[in-house]
Amino acid sequence: MEFEESGIGEECGVFGCVAAGEWPTQLEVAQVLTLGLVALQHRGQESAGIVTCDGADPPTYTVHKGMGLVNAAFSPEALLKLRYGNLGICHTRYSTTGISELQNCQPFVVDTLHGKIAVAHNGELVNAQALRKKVMRHGVGLSTSSDS
Repeated sequence: MEFEESGIGEECGVFGCVAAGEWPTQLEVAQVLTLGLVALQHRGQESAGIVTCDGADPPTYTVHKGMGLVNAAFSPEALLKLRYGNLGICHTRYSTTGISELQNCQPFVVDTLHGKIAVAHNGELVNAQALRKKVMRHGVGLSTSSDS
């Protein structure tokens, strides 16, 4: 009751998996991530995404995202594409900002000064509009309408 009165609710779900040891491991990271998404499905039914990485230097990322429930977003073929990673993150979305479309589906793979990274965010950035204006003034392009 206390959380409901304060406005705190369930928004999005984030899950990660790292397979220990030399590649290839016995652990199917994409399958574990999918099971994690299914367990977190109650936190967001709008879209779901998985990013796996091979952990090499430089890393190779494989991404699959889809709208709707996890079982609709991930076909067996999509999971096969993701199986070459030994670590990954996933996200199921309940939008609080941004429109409901694939471009706002997470995780995002972004270029940074230090190379590519995969990012998934749970929560709401209360100063998102001010931050958006600030980074755009510095010439940074943004590809989504979400606060992440």
